[in-house]
Amino acid sequence: MRSLLSTTAFKIIAAYLFIFVLFAGFVIGWLGFATQRQLTDQLTETITAEVRGLAEQYAIGGIRRLVDVVEERGNRPGASLYLVATFSGVPIAGNIGDLPSGTLGRPGWIETDYRRAGESATDRPHRAIAQVFGLPGNFRLLVGRDLEDRDRMRDIFGRGFRMSLLVALVLGLLGAYFVTRRVLKRVDAMTDMSRRIMDGDLTGRLPTGGSRDELDRLAGSVNDMLGRIEALMAGMKEVSDNIAHDLKTPLTRLRNKAEEALRGEASDEAYRTALTGIIEESDGLIRTFNALLMIARAEAGNQREGMGPVDLGEIARGVGELYEPVADEAGVTLTVAAGPMPVTGSRELLGQVIANLVDNALKYGRVEGQAGEVTVTVAAEGAEAVLTVADRGPGIADADRGRVLDRFVRLETSRSRPGSGLGLSLAAAVARLHGGSIALGDNQPGLKVTLRLPRSADDPRAAITT
Repeated sequence: MRSLLSTTAFKIIAAYLFIFVLFAGFVIGWLGFATQRQLTDQLTETITAEVRGLAEQYAIGGIRRLVDVVEERGNRPGASLYLVATFSGVPIAGNIGDLPSGTLGRPGWIETDYRRAGESATDRPHRAIAQVFGLPGNFRLLVGRDLEDRDRMRDIFGRGFRMSLLVALVLGLLGAYFVTRRVLKRVDAMTDMSRRIMDGDLTGRLPTGGSRDELDRLAGSVNDMLGRIEALMAGMKEVSDNIAHDLKTPLTRLRNKAEEALRGEASDEAYRTALTGIIEESDGLIRTFNALLMIARAEAGNQREGMGPVDLGEIARGVGELYEPVADEAGVTLTVAAGPMPVTGSRELLGQVIANLVDNALKYGRVEGQAGEVTVTVAAEGAEAVLTVADRGPGIADADRGRVLDRFVRLETSRSRPGSGLGLSLAAAVARLHGGSIALGDNQPGLKVTLRLPRSADDPRAAITT
């Protein structure tokens, strides 16, 4: 119960209940006041009309006629209250038996206690509203109406207010208890699952009730975050395993070269050859670690701060110019067709991705004995900027196209050539960082790699071919 009372849900419901009770009390009180005011106005209008009629009777026949009329009206069922008395308060006619002392000495409107004629002093007095007039000859005339109906109405509203208040409090507290208990039960379930996740069970997910309320939306967002964390942790484990496996070979070669130099002929030429091989192996290791670092930064989103407006077409043309000598040496025709294509991104990362794709196409995009052809195009498709690198090589089988985007994955046909298997992984990570995607397709024959990025609004689309 203590935990229920301390929850935010219970406090909010209690606050709304308090506001509702205040509002209900104001409404019922205002209705009661307005009803009593209406009844009082009706009574005063009735009394005023009767006083006017009695005044007319007094003008016609004097005090004697007034007394006769008062006696006759006072004996009617449901009659008003009448009293004709001397200045000293001695009753002459009417249906009032007892009044508080000094009542007749205050002309005008009054509310007073009274007893009807025939009631004893032990009977409970009644309450009335009346008007007192002074008549010639020091006589006094009192005309009034009993306030029993008004008092009864006030009691009804009072009981209704108390009963409504009691019912609202009971129902509100019960509702707050059940609602808070339900919310607390779901929060406790989320807390238990959170502890399991903190203990290392990254497969756990926060439970949802299927009602699509705010707790379900919160649980869904947290579950998406947990899924992303699980994927990153799995990727980190996979990277660690791959590093331990794939870097073991170059490190072993590095050691063997050094050991071979120490055991071999002790000459400057032998040492130079060994050191040259060690430097080449070291450069390969550095490139691998740099690629891993770039992938990690891209997947973590750390490089979003350095993004800005860049021209994807200009970057593609620059990479094409850089690789033209390499393509000529390899006997491959490199064609770049890229017009201005504004996007928001990192020039360094996008340039590295295009360079990786072109380098892969030049390495693996030709068949032995045939002239190679690599085409780089940049075009707009709707709201996307599409960069395509296509070759005429053997391509990649459908079953392997999704796998080669993982780290350190190298197909059997490419293991004899230098590389770390991180180029396409980096391209996929950079595409996700820029809110885009990368896909591998069939160029019939050859491989076609398509990079899609969100395009900026300003796009002159001027065709430029290099």
